[in-house]
Amino acid sequence: MASYDVIILGGGPAGYVCAIRCAQLGLSTAVVEREGLGGTCVLWGCIPAKALLESASLANKVRHAGDFGVAVEGVKFDYAVAMKRSRAVSTQNSKGVEFLFKKNKIAWIRGEGRVTSPKQLEVKLADGKTEKHDAKKAIVIATGSRVKGLPQIGLSLDKKAVISSDEALILEKAPKTIAIVGAGAVGCEFADVFNAFGSEVTLIEALPNILPLEDADSSKEVERAFKKRKIEVLAGAKISNVKVGADAVSMTVEAGGSKKDLTVEKVLVAAGRAPVIEGAGIKEIGVQLTERGFIKIDDHFQTNVKGVYAIGDVAGRQMLAHKGEREGHVLAEQLAGQHAHPVNYGNIPNCTYCHPEVASIGLTEQQCKEQKLDYKVGRFPFSANGRARTSGETEGFVKIIRDAKYGEILGAHIVGAHATEMIHELAVARENEFTVEEVELTVHAHPTLSEAVAEAVMDSLGRMVHA
Repeated sequence: MASYDVIILGGGPAGYVCAIRCAQLGLSTAVVEREGLGGTCVLWGCIPAKALLESASLANKVRHAGDFGVAVEGVKFDYAVAMKRSRAVSTQNSKGVEFLFKKNKIAWIRGEGRVTSPKQLEVKLADGKTEKHDAKKAIVIATGSRVKGLPQIGLSLDKKAVISSDEALILEKAPKTIAIVGAGAVGCEFADVFNAFGSEVTLIEALPNILPLEDADSSKEVERAFKKRKIEVLAGAKISNVKVGADAVSMTVEAGGSKKDLTVEKVLVAAGRAPVIEGAGIKEIGVQLTERGFIKIDDHFQTNVKGVYAIGDVAGRQMLAHKGEREGHVLAEQLAGQHAHPVNYGNIPNCTYCHPEVASIGLTEQQCKEQKLDYKVGRFPFSANGRARTSGETEGFVKIIRDAKYGEILGAHIVGAHATEMIHELAVARENEFTVEEVELTVHAHPTLSEAVAEAVMDSLGRMVHA
């Protein structure tokens, strides 16, 4: 048995960032993690998926290399090689977190953890032995989330014909045909990847638009781009008559007033995630859950059980790595007795890394309407941006929603190349309560994609120049 100030259950973005910051602030810290450090994000999510998307991006650029005066012959697209590269990148990132643990003298307890009391954790090690460890100050639950199937319509994850993003990341080859059920960020990203590697892709979404959390204009722009690439998009869809065989899955999809019988080699279910609660001992010690099954916390991440905290996906709100990281950072400072600025959940960027990329901050236009806000919209297309023309990446736009009276940036939406990098100018602006006039006063270098932000801001003020 060992004793620590803080023990964290889970080594994902929320858990490992919390651990590093706790250690930096002088708290003795341990993390219980059964798999490699980095959690779902590093091992089975953000990092390997983005590595595959880079391969997909390169594949698509090669197809159009002739337009840039670069003759390419005999090109082959090999999903297995791309997959192996993505796994190597993932491993490298995980080793990087392991190095940071050693640097900050954080104990990594390798095994399956279970909370047995508000001050104690029991860990089952890989060799079957059991250890108990005390937490003097806090136990932090950061167990994350898991993929889930859709058994209610016959799409249980058999990991062969019906797969999740986990299995998609280790396929040896791209399937000839694939249906992706769920067109949020994960679904759209894998639609992009498999399309680039030659799969015939059908993207199915129950809600009226793909990327349903995004502004409707952003969703429509991505749908338009996908259809140009021969990705079949079925939104507002209902699935029935599912039959799962050894080598194929058949189903009936009703969308747009018509029915279609679809048979594919594989189905990728990308319809959401569920918090990891089972086996962690959380319920047994009386920790309360929300109606949706997440751990219920207050504004300081405290559960109803004193000394037990929760952060990251398992605590609800946005299920995003960067949100979890910020929670881990803030909680660590609170545990060390420092003043910590609260997490601003209204200013967490949403990013989707398909091509074109999608990024947003703040309210959608529909949300502004629902809240009966008085607003103005500014918009600038990348087709009118010089830097976008030079790179041949002219799909998409920047859209700014501002308060009509005071110029506050209510929401910002970007679709296009490098949108996920560009959004941070507007995230900083909103965090510091800059008005559109203050963003417009900032000189944006020419030629850059970021000039589109300035132009959209000026459009919201009625004085756009370049379109």
